[in-house]
Amino acid sequence: MAEILAVGEAMERALALLEGGDVVAIPTETVYGLAADATNGIGVARIFEAKGRPRFNPLIAHVADIAMAERIAVFDPLSKRLAEAFWPGPLTLVLPQRSGNGIHPLVTAGLETIALRMPRGFGGELIARLGRPLAAPSANSSGRISATTAEAVAADLGAKIRLVVDGGATPVGLESTIVKVEGEDLRLLRPGGVAAEDIEAVAGVKLLRGAAAGIEAPGMLASHYAPGAAVRLNAGQVAGGEALLAFGGRRAEGWQGAAALRNLSESGDLREAATNLFAHLQALDQSGATTIAVEPIPFDGLGEAINDRLFRAAAPRDKAD
Repeated sequence: MAEILAVGEAMERALALLEGGDVVAIPTETVYGLAADATNGIGVARIFEAKGRPRFNPLIAHVADIAMAERIAVFDPLSKRLAEAFWPGPLTLVLPQRSGNGIHPLVTAGLETIALRMPRGFGGELIARLGRPLAAPSANSSGRISATTAEAVAADLGAKIRLVVDGGATPVGLESTIVKVEGEDLRLLRPGGVAAEDIEAVAGVKLLRGAAAGIEAPGMLASHYAPGAAVRLNAGQVAGGEALLAFGGRRAEGWQGAAALRNLSESGDLREAATNLFAHLQALDQSGATTIAVEPIPFDGLGEAINDRLFRAAAPRDKAD
């Protein structure tokens, strides 16, 4: 079973494992990540093995600073402006790879582009100490609910990895927003911890939604972030035996008979709802209910990212990664 160490005690142990081509589960401001040296093929392969992740699904490479990012990828002026505005933080940029950047091909799944992010806190310090970027998808079995606590990581992957760094509950609770500059356009590939409106305010252009073709970045598979129970969206009433994922102060009809209930935010605060999303889904999944009914959630601000995760959690599982 994985060892769990607090952030103040874990740095040297984490560095030793990464230097040896192993993986380490680390806290970031978004969710917990399963990290390996992005230049080490053995370490990157262990990410895919531990998660059961398909090799065609690319990973995000995490950097310590913009200088490291510019050694890996070629920045256009708009991407550079977005990095300066939102890094460190929950924004990922998809950029053309720089030739000879040392990133192992498994990270990019054979694409000519690479997804880059600069994390805050322990993750950023770890990358700076290592001196190389970290590939780090969410620290959970592929296609399942992302982990927002060290305990959730250990419960899922503890038998497959050697170290979980405990930084407490993650403050954002959703994965990063992913964007890509395409000529004069800016495309939103995955909504996340930075609201689209905030990106548009800095960029000065409207975001286009969805990929032009195929999988261009992590988190774009039809089924993802899924609990074991089925997920039913926009529920106006609760059937017998269903668990209820609530939002705000008004309840779906029949809520009193729910097998279990968690409210993302009683006050209707979307930031609080984002922080609670994965932990509440996990709690309801563990209630024994076969279906989780989800009350309607607004699409504005972080609501777009919350609804994206819920749509993927509710997608047919035969499309799961």
